[in-house]
Amino acid sequence: MSLRVLVGVKRVIDYAVKIRVRPDNLGVVTEGVKHSMNPFDEIAIEEAMRLKEKKLVKEIVAVSCGPKKNQETIRTALAMGADRGIHVAVEGSDYENLAPLHIAKIFAKLAKDEDVNLIILGKQAIDGDNNQTGQMTASLLDWPQATFASEVTIDNDKMKVVREIDGGLETISTSLPAVLTADLRLNEPRYATLPSIMKAKKKKVVTKTPADLGIDITPTLETVKVEDPPVRQAGQTVESVDDMVAKFKEAGLV
Repeated sequence: MSLRVLVGVKRVIDYAVKIRVRPDNLGVVTEGVKHSMNPFDEIAIEEAMRLKEKKLVKEIVAVSCGPKKNQETIRTALAMGADRGIHVAVEGSDYENLAPLHIAKIFAKLAKDEDVNLIILGKQAIDGDNNQTGQMTASLLDWPQATFASEVTIDNDKMKVVREIDGGLETISTSLPAVLTADLRLNEPRYATLPSIMKAKKKKVVTKTPADLGIDITPTLETVKVEDPPVRQAGQTVESVDDMVAKFKEAGLV
């Protein structure tokens, strides 16, 4: 079975950047800040590439929703090995208010339009940490879902997935088409080589809008306030258990 795979790639603030809250307390500072592809989405692209190298996948389509700069993230995916890209353009406040359900509707529509057999997403993005898009996409399509994947094996129209759960590992089997979300230990993404980066510039990237897909992205949630977590107070060193108990009493904890 030769699959067509859709992979979601999100542009996020780089994991090494110290996040700063905006002065209006309605979000975080994004201007002049380094961005990169969501690390879990890098793993998703890598897994799609490994399946293609096993002759199980015939085409990989990278999709990103957001402003024009998201095309840089798509080009990174193309340099890693994706065959073509789709940029769903969403700008300004519409992008700031874009919710996982909106993204899921976009992915579900593209999956139908592109006749894909498998959707691979990162289990979550490191900015919102929602961990919802994959599950919602599967529900909208009425496809099986295999989330938090740490190992994937495809045999004809069946997919066996080892999942990371709180109690350890769980192995499940699903039919295809399906939605797969990548966990941290699924693989180690490759670095794009210079020749691959040059080839990526010539690969096709199509731009669409949510309206083109018939998707309503009217906000359903409102951000009321964003603030830094409280500063952790310094600890104290005590000489004995009695001293520790005394400190607890002073603080009204016992």
